[in-house]
Amino acid sequence: MFFVPVYILILAFTIVIDYVAGILIENADSKKKKLYLIVSLISNIGILAVFKYYNFFVDNINDVFVLSGVNFQFAFLKILLPIGLSFHTFQAMSYTIEVYRGNQKAERHFGIYALYVMFFPQLVAGPIERPQNMLHQFHIKHKFDFDLVRSGLNLMFWGFFKKMVIADRLTLFVDPVFANPVKYGGLPILFGMVFFAFQIYCDFSGYSDIAIGAARIMGFKLMTNFNFPFISKNITEFWRKWHISLSTWFNDYLFNPLVIKTRNWHKLGVCFALISTLLISGLWHGAGWNFVIFGGLHGIAMTYEFLTKKIRKSISKALPDWIYGNISIVLTFMFACFAWIFFRAKSLKMAWAYIKRIPGLSTFKSYHSFNLATMYDNNISYIDLSIAIIGIFALFIGEYLLRKKPYIDEHFKVIISNLKPVFYFIALVFFILTAVFNDGKQFIYFQF
Repeated sequence: MFFVPVYILILAFTIVIDYVAGILIENADSKKKKLYLIVSLISNIGILAVFKYYNFFVDNINDVFVLSGVNFQFAFLKILLPIGLSFHTFQAMSYTIEVYRGNQKAERHFGIYALYVMFFPQLVAGPIERPQNMLHQFHIKHKFDFDLVRSGLNLMFWGFFKKMVIADRLTLFVDPVFANPVKYGGLPILFGMVFFAFQIYCDFSGYSDIAIGAARIMGFKLMTNFNFPFISKNITEFWRKWHISLSTWFNDYLFNPLVIKTRNWHKLGVCFALISTLLISGLWHGAGWNFVIFGGLHGIAMTYEFLTKKIRKSISKALPDWIYGNISIVLTFMFACFAWIFFRAKSLKMAWAYIKRIPGLSTFKSYHSFNLATMYDNNISYIDLSIAIIGIFALFIGEYLLRKKPYIDEHFKVIISNLKPVFYFIALVFFILTAVFNDGKQFIYFQF
């Protein structure tokens, strides 16, 4: 509504359709159930298709006409993509699907169902919740709980730290390289690729922490959306830990049904389901061929891991755990960084231009200086560089402490309690520096 007030009618339309569809599905016989579900899904997907994908498909169809010599062009729509459309659309669809499957009773209270779709902490960028987790919480009277408020504020604090101190600072190094990759080579290209991995993680997981923390303060529990994905040993594990609410959505509503439909194809059916699911997942992120390739690369990687599971298991037994594990983590991270080039680039052409500048693939001789702060022509300061690097180290330390929290609470609870004021003071200093030297950046996933 901030950009186009009438867009609130989009939410109103889908909420009414899905609210009525849920009740009709619950009370109908098997044939009508399916019909009501299809109407609900078409309504949701139709709105998403028009606002997010219409111009993309029109552009490709017009290109085909030009190549075929057909003198006709479809007109483009001059519309703005509503913030978070993909997120609340998928959350709405999960409701009618779960009612259809018999896993969730239809919600009779219209206001509570509307709240399920429009719950403000996670409306624009998730986590994408399921009705089984959320609807019953809106029927409960929530009382002030100091422990929940403290825990929620701590989580929000960590999320703001990741977003404002780390992600927004790394933007200064990432944006110029991806905006004009032909201008750079060597180290700037490598650092841009790696820094973007940390930028998008801190940006998106930071938002999730803020959303989950804000809900927790009010007494609501949202699902975990990230589980330390950068220590994944393969891409399959990576997707179990990255954007968990989306990966489980695709797993439950697309991948598993495809596997069942193609069960007579045996391994080929699983491979088909993996590739199809990840291609659609890529397209969910954005209307462009670069996003399709981003999803396709992950699909190919997961298919490879499925087909070579036994071989990789035998190799892991032949090597010490720490060697195989660390090599796997590094290779997984490198693959993710490479695939994110297609995610971050504005177009497929820009993605190829970036890849051709990677050392070893590039004939570009100028490596600029080994002083990272002087590699860019946009007046990046040593303060920017220092905050970015210290922020990444703080991320590693913070996530290590979070992973070891049960052990730390058991053995070092008193020491940690005494150190908390020091940590908060240091973090506050970084926030102040960020506010002074940074104008703030929009969350990356708002565009989806």
